[in-house]
Amino acid sequence: MSATPDTAVRTYIEQHSAAFLDDLAAWLRIPSVSAQPEHDGDVRLSAEWLTAKLKETGFPTAEIWPTDGAPAVFAEWPSTDPDAPTVLVYGHHDVQPAAREDGWHTDPFEPVVKDGRMYARGAADDKGQVFFHTLGVRAHLAVTGRTAPAVNLKLLVEGEEESGSPHFRALVEQHRDRLTADAVIVSDTGMWSETTPTVCTGMRGLADCEIALYGPDQDIHSGSFGGAVPNPATVAARLVAGLHDEDEHVAIPGFYDGIVELTDAERALLAELPFDEAEWLRTAKSYATLGEAGHSTLERIWARPTAEVNGIGGGYQGPGGKTIIPSSAQLKLSFRLVAGQDPDRVEEAVRDWVATRIPAGIRHEITFGAATRPCLTPLDHPALQAVARSMGRAFDGRKIRFTREGGSGPAADLQDVLGAPVLFLGISVPSDGWHAPNEKVELDLLLKGVETTAYLWGDLADALR
Repeated sequence: MSATPDTAVRTYIEQHSAAFLDDLAAWLRIPSVSAQPEHDGDVRLSAEWLTAKLKETGFPTAEIWPTDGAPAVFAEWPSTDPDAPTVLVYGHHDVQPAAREDGWHTDPFEPVVKDGRMYARGAADDKGQVFFHTLGVRAHLAVTGRTAPAVNLKLLVEGEEESGSPHFRALVEQHRDRLTADAVIVSDTGMWSETTPTVCTGMRGLADCEIALYGPDQDIHSGSFGGAVPNPATVAARLVAGLHDEDEHVAIPGFYDGIVELTDAERALLAELPFDEAEWLRTAKSYATLGEAGHSTLERIWARPTAEVNGIGGGYQGPGGKTIIPSSAQLKLSFRLVAGQDPDRVEEAVRDWVATRIPAGIRHEITFGAATRPCLTPLDHPALQAVARSMGRAFDGRKIRFTREGGSGPAADLQDVLGAPVLFLGISVPSDGWHAPNEKVELDLLLKGVETTAYLWGDLADALR
């Protein structure tokens, strides 16, 4: 009796897993730390290594794309089916800084396999999750008998994600025609836990600003002038105090305009997750929850917009007293944005709100950083359902649940520039320790990622027609 397709995929992966892990370990030995100039050569070496390995995997096109910073890698493998949809996979090959003295048990750039885990910087974030696509596409071809994937498969692996992706949007815009896709798969994410496989459906956007407030031309005596001229530190405090109302809603007029509200079905799905609020608080090093009234903690961090004070300063900060009215004060604010919010409109709303609250005699300046747009794929999108089905097959029919990501990332640039839905496929779990000492990846989950992609290209080929 011939093997079932799923059995054949698993057999193929098992037969090739040792070589796959050896190759991954070789890549992890390259300290591609984009944030440290002394590793610029290593980031370049990492891009060259991946380019060569993708060619070895079978990609007819694999090349380095330079930027004004670190290089990215692009690869393309066209399908032989003229009607095949196109899928773009995103990841990054740069990693966070790491040193033995940070608390690592071993050299962070000398991979160690122990108890079914591989320990190394980048094992989970993000080299491991990029690399599982190489064996996945080979398994897909071996089992289906194809000479090319069922979809037109493209990869874009950037080299500056851990440095804030400062040149990524320009790269995407420059190569828009070559990056055109019907769907984008982001493999720079994770699952809820080892026992609860999940698919992320979206990320929040981000806008941030600095507000400088200027009063007297110099610090002045609070006895001689206090109570008779405006104090910029007091104005800063009032801005902070007015940022939210008594229900923790953001009090900036127009801030919530256009947001996509959670449906009852989505709220029910979030409620199904095995969320332990007490454990979450311990992870947050905090002692109570607080947030927008009418929403659960998961809803607040995944599906609601926020306004946070990141820093506040002004006046004398040294020991003892100094009775002055300071000449200036400063605020740093950040705003997490959800689907439907336009960063440009949020910036305009913030500027208008601040201007209405500044008294005569205080001069202010607001500087916004580059914004990141939110992205969200509806639960009923056929590409999202294909990802969930393929992951379900890899996880032996286990129910796949859905999450969102509270943070922000460059995935939204892909959605914004390319106009394609963004799907998130990752197998990392919270215990993997992204950015922390002793980062690791669970090898059984890594191979589940391989298996998922082996099924995914055929499923997406049907779902996106």
